[in-house]
Amino acid sequence: MFAAMLGEAWHAMGANRLRTFLTMLGMMIGVGAVVLMMAVGEGAQQSIKKSISSMGSNLFIILSGAPSAGGARSATGNSSTLNVNDANAIAELDSISGVAPVTMGGAQAIFAGNNWSTSIIGTIPSYFQVRDWSPAEGYLFTNSDIRSATRVALVGKTVVENLFGDDIDPVGKTIRIKQSPFVIIGVLDGKGQTLDGRDQDDTIIVPLTTAQRKLFGNQVPGSVRQIMAQAVSDKAMPQAEEDINNLLKQRHNIREGSESDFSVRNLTAIANTAAETTKTMSLLLGAIASISLLVGGIGIMNIMLVSVTERTREIGIRMAIGARERDVLLQFLLEAFVISIVGCIVGILIGVGGAALVQHFTGTDTIVTTQSISLAFVVAASVGIFFGFYPARKAARLNPIEALRFQ
Repeated sequence: MFAAMLGEAWHAMGANRLRTFLTMLGMMIGVGAVVLMMAVGEGAQQSIKKSISSMGSNLFIILSGAPSAGGARSATGNSSTLNVNDANAIAELDSISGVAPVTMGGAQAIFAGNNWSTSIIGTIPSYFQVRDWSPAEGYLFTNSDIRSATRVALVGKTVVENLFGDDIDPVGKTIRIKQSPFVIIGVLDGKGQTLDGRDQDDTIIVPLTTAQRKLFGNQVPGSVRQIMAQAVSDKAMPQAEEDINNLLKQRHNIREGSESDFSVRNLTAIANTAAETTKTMSLLLGAIASISLLVGGIGIMNIMLVSVTERTREIGIRMAIGARERDVLLQFLLEAFVISIVGCIVGILIGVGGAALVQHFTGTDTIVTTQSISLAFVVAASVGIFFGFYPARKAARLNPIEALRFQ
């Protein structure tokens, strides 16, 4: 019986092909928009997660502070208020698993006839542990290089592309930075962009002492621009932040109520805030696109009401030869459901194709998940049943005698 009703539903839809197509069109657009918007949102979330993981986990950056001098305050990071001994003291905290003092600046790197302006980072071997960064080729420098201020360097992939191209293996080659020769001992794995769009691979990393003595100079012996610290776990981060603040205030003789000459930034908190914002925007995009489904459902109800009016005499004949109220209800509900499902399937194809086109032409990451497709399918089916129920119920409650007399 169900198969017969399904055949009747398909026949009724075929009798008015253009009207059926226009009714489905609202559902197609609605489902396609939902799938596309959720794909864009999911792609953005994955991009944020990739940026977060590339930075390293459970990280703090301690920046040299902004002290006042004669009423004038300098910008954060402009003064030399942090030093290597501060980093060593932070490393002794129970809530901290790794610490790396960092000094940095920009410089022109030269190889043969090529040159490239890039960021130079001077640090110690633990920096690579804290950043979860390993070499794709070659090896890392060691504490022996720190003690000897060796002129060795690790380069990011962007620097390799611009200085060496694809044909030259950079490991073992010598480049010049501020007229000083440096031997490349390794090429770092690709990290991609940070949340603020900065290319992490556009960098050269050298031993801290080499950077201090031979590249940037060091007016205050042992001073560094910033210190990177890694908490033992994400749950320990609040305690780690408090420990760092208390320790540095004690070491820098900062009295209670006085302004600190350093600042501690929780990179994980900043990254998580960005991820939550992106997730909220994804839900908002999906909600806006879902309005199209509502409009499609209203279209289904409208057409089904018209269909009931047109087929009143047919309904009367069905009831006169023995069709029950529930049979008529099921017949019209099934027609609304079929219109909704067919429109949903086509809409899913439109959404998937649209996501592929967006990624191809704009370079924006889009990810179509089975969850978004399932959600669109369930919502579309529910909309079809919900908006098809009233016309179907109206048809089922027609008086057979009055229906037969209908012209």
